[in-house]
Amino acid sequence: MIRIRTSSRVNTRRLHLRTLTPLLLLCATAPHSHSQSPQISQEFIFTSAPFHSAHASTIVELSNGDLLAAWFGGTAEGAPDTAIWASRRTANQANHWSAPYVLVREPNIACWNPVLFHSADGKLWLYYKFGPNARTWTGARLISTDEALTWSKPDHLPAGLLGPIKDKPLVLPNGTIVSGTSVESYSSWAAWIDRSTDNGKTWTKIGPITVASQPQPSKPNQTEQVSGIIQPTIVPLGNKHLRIYARSTSDIGRICAADSFDNGLTWTQAHATDLPNPNSGIDAVALRDGRIVLIYNNTTQGRTPLNLAVSADGEHFKIFATLEDQPGEYSYPAIIQGKAGELDMTYTWNRKRIRFATVPLVNVPIAQPTH
Repeated sequence: MIRIRTSSRVNTRRLHLRTLTPLLLLCATAPHSHSQSPQISQEFIFTSAPFHSAHASTIVELSNGDLLAAWFGGTAEGAPDTAIWASRRTANQANHWSAPYVLVREPNIACWNPVLFHSADGKLWLYYKFGPNARTWTGARLISTDEALTWSKPDHLPAGLLGPIKDKPLVLPNGTIVSGTSVESYSSWAAWIDRSTDNGKTWTKIGPITVASQPQPSKPNQTEQVSGIIQPTIVPLGNKHLRIYARSTSDIGRICAADSFDNGLTWTQAHATDLPNPNSGIDAVALRDGRIVLIYNNTTQGRTPLNLAVSADGEHFKIFATLEDQPGEYSYPAIIQGKAGELDMTYTWNRKRIRFATVPLVNVPIAQPTH
């Protein structure tokens, strides 16, 4: 069941950013921490696999401490043989990742963007998309009641309901699922929120969440100018205050943010932050101590470097780690905080592998609020 709710723009407690000149919009990046680089452990989830290309990973911690990662893999993005693959990192076996195995494959059509998460009732969900491309894909999901040992048959969702589009949803203390989703249409992108109060049985669709952008001059033979935001990640900031961070098109070139002050029922219009975005996916997590950690490409061009930044207030970020800085593509990250407090992350490594990284909580610097 889906109910559509048009988002009301919240006019109170609006957060204001510094006005940046066009030059600064191209050049400004998050400030770097001058402290010693944190301890980072990195490893490939696989080094050989029965597919040529891998992208768009997701990660979840299971009840016994194992980690489960999933991604789409096949000949190439969008190829009909592209399926959702997974690997399990077993905590009691020297943290060994299993060989990749297929979680779900749709007949003769590509699968896209898996998302793993637990609902409040303990069920493990895998949401994914299938179809020719992002404009025409359909949402689908699997459910596991035994922590990924077995899965239900695919449940294809009705048109208009895609589920979490790239990043894990936020599950509130009362069990409400607040899921970031988005729609990519001709010349226009927009973020939406799917909200469920019954563990995913029914959904209310809230939005759209958009950002003001300036019309761009047409290039010779250009038939389409895409503008907007997609793939929101959601964090709580306290007192029913939620915030999304979203990927943006190149005419915007910044990570965009929007706020809700009623646990996701209504949202402000999005605004561009001072963090660059090269039209690539991001993710964020709220630590249990209230700090926000963002994983993203700190550039307006390309998909390297891949960085970690921390914030005390969700508005002002400081880079504290660089996961990758060599030429190539290091993109579409996923991040969670493990039960032991550490940051666990996965990301695309040159479209050929999925890399796992972990940072102990003690190595995440204390973020000082900026006034």
